[in-house]
Amino acid sequence: MATAAGCARKQEVSYQKDVAPLLAKHCAACHTPGQAGYVVSGFELKDYESLMKGTSFGPVVLPGDPLTSVLVMLIEGRVDPSLKMPHGDASVPTEAEILTIRRWVEQGAKNN
Repeated sequence: MATAAGCARKQEVSYQKDVAPLLAKHCAACHTPGQAGYVVSGFELKDYESLMKGTSFGPVVLPGDPLTSVLVMLIEGRVDPSLKMPHGDASVPTEAEILTIRRWVEQGAKNN
């Protein structure tokens, strides 16, 4: 018999419904042209294509690979504390929100 938690893990995460609102809530204000995050990294979060383009240093999402996807590493805090996202007074994602983004990457980071 499947548990409720087991069922939740199998549910497909939607970029449009689940991930984009989280990125808008926690990341987009800084990663918009003219803002600090964009100036430093060239990373813009206006849409799926921008997210998948990544930064001026390279991609931040490796579909199917949450372990080495920079986006997941940054929000999970698996980086130097000075690089953890979001910075400053920005709204910090909850563990559930971080897990949603991680699962989306794990499921292939689809534009769904």
